[in-house]
Amino acid sequence: MLFFVFYGLLLLNVLTFVLFWIDKRKAKRGKWRIAERVLLLLAFIGGSIGALMAMSLFRHKTEKKIFSIGIPILLVIQLLLLTYIIMDWLLYQV
Repeated sequence: MLFFVFYGLLLLNVLTFVLFWIDKRKAKRGKWRIAERVLLLLAFIGGSIGALMAMSLFRHKTEKKIFSIGIPILLVIQLLLLTYIIMDWLLYQV
């Protein structure tokens, strides 16, 4: 189970990172953008690390409070949840 959680989250974070990058490129070129709700949804369902990395690296969505405050809060919540899942899994392995 832990294997699927790890690789699922890895894939989700890579996808989130790439979509933030695509959105930044489209913003620079004045083209159609990825909806903010899509970016936020990806961060919410587990892609907050990828979102935060992309925000820092590309300086994208950093002035919007929902992103600059919301994404780090999501990350803390997700890390706590992941810690709980791992600890619970380890307890049942004994």
